[in-house]
Amino acid sequence: LGRSLQALRGIPRAERERLTYWIALAVGVGAIALVYLMLRSRRGLALTAIRDSARASESLGIDVFRSKLFAYLIAAFGGGVAGALIYLNLLRILPTAAFSVNWTAAMIFVVVIGGIGTIEGPIVGTLVFFVLRELLADYGAWYLIVLGAVAIVVMVWAPHGLWGLVAARFGLRFFPVQRRVRLSPVVDP
Repeated sequence: LGRSLQALRGIPRAERERLTYWIALAVGVGAIALVYLMLRSRRGLALTAIRDSARASESLGIDVFRSKLFAYLIAAFGGGVAGALIYLNLLRILPTAAFSVNWTAAMIFVVVIGGIGTIEGPIVGTLVFFVLRELLADYGAWYLIVLGAVAIVVMVWAPHGLWGLVAARFGLRFFPVQRRVRLSPVVDP
């Protein structure tokens, strides 16, 4: 880019929003690729084992502290990149807005609606969230009530989220992260 962040104020808004869009798209695709590749790696297997049982993982020789530190560093990097994108888009950060409960509630909504435990779930949840936000933007507090009602309905009728319904119905998996066990043939001596 070759410009300081303060110099971005001189760029026309349409150009800045176009730049922000392409950077956000690249960051989103990169984040999905990073998560997918990490979950398919040995480190991802270690994190999955730690999620299931930290004590058992440690007994198998997994360094739980280093693995958790790695996960926290990746998450902090992602949060920093997201904050930079927010600043690039708005050219200001308000602590009352950036650290409000609304962001937390929106992220929980996205994951619950889309489906927990998959890469595809949060993508679907994000699409549903933005569609509902755009459709209900003019209705004030009803927007939040409808979001809550949709979340409750999905939690009751589709505990694995909307993507869980689609994956179960049609057998779709765009980002399979499970490992396949290859059994070698048993040879009798």
